[in-house]
Amino acid sequence: MSDSVAVVWDDALLGYTMGGDHPLHPVRLDLTMRLADGLGVLSTPRVEVVRPQPAGEDLLTLVHDADFLEAVRRAPTDPDERYGLGTTDNPVFEGMYEAAALIAGGSVQAAELVHSGRAQHAVNIAGGLHHAMRDRASGFCVFNDAAIAIAWLLGQGYERIAYVDLDVHHGDGVQAAFSDDPRVLTVSIHQTPLTLWPGTGYPEETGDPDKALGSAVNIAVPNGTDDSSWLRAFHAVVPGVLRAFAPQILVTQCGCDAHHEDPLADLALTVDGQRASYRAVHDLAHELCDGRWIALGGGGYGLVRCVPRAWTHLLAEAAGERLDPVTAIPQSWRDDVVARGLRARPPTHMTEGGYTGFSAWDPFTESRVDRAIARSRKASYPLFGLDPDDPRD
Repeated sequence: MSDSVAVVWDDALLGYTMGGDHPLHPVRLDLTMRLADGLGVLSTPRVEVVRPQPAGEDLLTLVHDADFLEAVRRAPTDPDERYGLGTTDNPVFEGMYEAAALIAGGSVQAAELVHSGRAQHAVNIAGGLHHAMRDRASGFCVFNDAAIAIAWLLGQGYERIAYVDLDVHHGDGVQAAFSDDPRVLTVSIHQTPLTLWPGTGYPEETGDPDKALGSAVNIAVPNGTDDSSWLRAFHAVVPGVLRAFAPQILVTQCGCDAHHEDPLADLALTVDGQRASYRAVHDLAHELCDGRWIALGGGGYGLVRCVPRAWTHLLAEAAGERLDPVTAIPQSWRDDVVARGLRARPPTHMTEGGYTGFSAWDPFTESRVDRAIARSRKASYPLFGLDPDDPRD
């Protein structure tokens, strides 16, 4: 079956702005959509662009407390730090509630489109705000759209939903939302919490021991992990647990802040490694879920050189129209970057020449990444009936 993809987008999504100096600047979304359009990704017959609708309280309260929603409404004039609002990470802005609700609604729409069969895949690059908790904003995230979309899917009768988080930061908010629910498997591959906020995501975090042991899997890779090592870690753990869980639908958070130029983290992936990660989750969606795949954005603070290229590759991957990495970036797009006064030098091609080959993990190696792999497999694999020391599992 050919891939059909719905891209949830409207310029109104650019209203989620925490100020010109804030790392999560909406220009990254605008530049992504302009680049994807300039390269013809959005005009392929398989792509349908769908306008998002804001999530109502009925959806938001699937994950968030009602008093938190009220605090977000009041925040522009009366920010309350007890709810994580008005902090350095989460400064308030006019229209905060409406902007966050629109992103959440867009991710639920993506879930609806895949659930209904209207699209095989759906992408909301504005989504993936995975740090928000039930009663507070956290880490640039006001409403946890990923968790809300998953909760909506549970309401449609799904019994096995897999969430895979590729962001450099641990997907703590989604893990917390479903740590006691065996119907949801959360898998996060991220920089070690020893050196990066939010300080969670150790391999031994495997879900509520009484209600849902094995509902969380964490791979914490060391600083400096590059494309090949990251892909080695991903393939050593993620396919095995997903195959054992046998999900009916796949939700992925595709944050691209593991990039080597990202100012907020310390991994060393190129856009080539990120492109390979999107291909990997796409392939797993087809192998395990009849192609049912919801892809969300997330972190990524290389506003010019990383995010637009990475997520244009994501959109092309979802559409089944992969871009040749050596594709030249349109001069008009590069001129637009310069005209906006953005400091970063615009890239010229869709590749950084990253090497994405990797050798499969085996239990007899002792690199830093291999130790991280072994720790994750030791903590999680037995909970799925898998042998942590057998590379065939």
